[in-house]
Amino acid sequence: MERLDRFFAISERGSTPGTEIRAGVATFLTMAYILFVNPEILSAAGVPRASCMAATALAAALCSIAMGIVANFPLALASGMGLNAFLTYTVVLGLGASWQVGMGLVFIDGVIVLLLVFVGFRREVMRIIPIDLKRAIGGGIGLFIAFIGLVNARVVVVPGGTLSVLCNLSPGAPRPALPPVTTGELASIGMLVTLGSLILTVVLLARGVKGAISIGIAGGTILSLLLGMVEWPSTLPHPSFETIGALDLRGALSWSLVPYLVGFVIVDFFDTIGTVTAIGEQAELLDEAHEVPRIGRILGVDAASAIVGGLFGVSSVTAYIESAAGVAEGGRTGLSAVTAGVLFLLAILLAPLAALVPPEATAPALIVIGFLMMKTVTRIDFSEITSAFPAFVVFLTLPLTYSIAHGIGFGFITYALTALCTGKGRQVHPLLYLVSAIFLLTFLLVPLG
Repeated sequence: MERLDRFFAISERGSTPGTEIRAGVATFLTMAYILFVNPEILSAAGVPRASCMAATALAAALCSIAMGIVANFPLALASGMGLNAFLTYTVVLGLGASWQVGMGLVFIDGVIVLLLVFVGFRREVMRIIPIDLKRAIGGGIGLFIAFIGLVNARVVVVPGGTLSVLCNLSPGAPRPALPPVTTGELASIGMLVTLGSLILTVVLLARGVKGAISIGIAGGTILSLLLGMVEWPSTLPHPSFETIGALDLRGALSWSLVPYLVGFVIVDFFDTIGTVTAIGEQAELLDEAHEVPRIGRILGVDAASAIVGGLFGVSSVTAYIESAAGVAEGGRTGLSAVTAGVLFLLAILLAPLAALVPPEATAPALIVIGFLMMKTVTRIDFSEITSAFPAFVVFLTLPLTYSIAHGIGFGFITYALTALCTGKGRQVHPLLYLVSAIFLLTFLLVPLG
């Protein structure tokens, strides 16, 4: 125990091994929903559900343990919400690429981000992106994910062919007849399951119950079993890992996929920045310069985790803000991340049960996750039009174009143009102009959708 204390600097950070383990359990409970939600989203792209759940658990376990040991930071990792939706609904369903090609893009994305970490570029960019744009991206993704939940629950129905039209922004492309979505059958058993699971999840969240989202999914699944929507299997197969190594790197190395790769890199590049800072501040681990210690190692593990996600076929693995639950329990070291990782290893045994979880049970989780991600919007300074309006553009276009990459690109371009036209062009870092130019050229020269 003494060696464990020294290795993780537990006493030095004012914690105890018991506290760190309890914190790791809390972190796991708050993010265990990804074991059900990730297969739900990726299965729409054709990824085998049971294999995806097992690989999701294994990837989360390995990457969380690596974060704890290498960086000694109380931060757990798993497949990122948002990027999995980007892969499924933009790259696969929107573009028509295979999910194996999508995983190849995730792998390449991880390699690029890791190289940018090694040269110190990621830390530099952290400093120059307007904070309001970062907050708008998080809120926009949240709204997008909530919309997907409504579609999965069939509260909202996307008419046949509408999705491909919405994703195609090329000149001369057909425009959908209004409205592009309709209301589903509200008087159905599936709607009852969704509503019951949603109410349960919200009530548990309001009462501060750890693992509220996972409990809500379990409750919805049990209700669907009782109502005969799904049947308990007579036998449970062993966990499958057929998605591991199934990525298509050759197919991903296509010029037509460059804009989508840019979307992956940009979202993956910036997604962890706010999470790491927030966790470091909550855990009181920031140094005198208000920076997170060992930030290079933290960003390095995070970038390498994206590579693992592509290799395992579970989308990009990234840092989870739900780690704040562990910090709230007193977690201050990497031992809490290691504990969460070990619990993800044990969760692999539950992978065969993934087929029991219907979309109606996971849809409320997507809706609630979207709500939680919307909190970032409340911190946008709407009195500063130069940054607030581009943030609004991100927030508006990201879900309505059904594309994370489009939303981010429109926001960057709007920010650069607004600054130039209001005489504030010199206040914008040259790197932001560069990224905006890349997006603009991509939109003009490469047909998206």
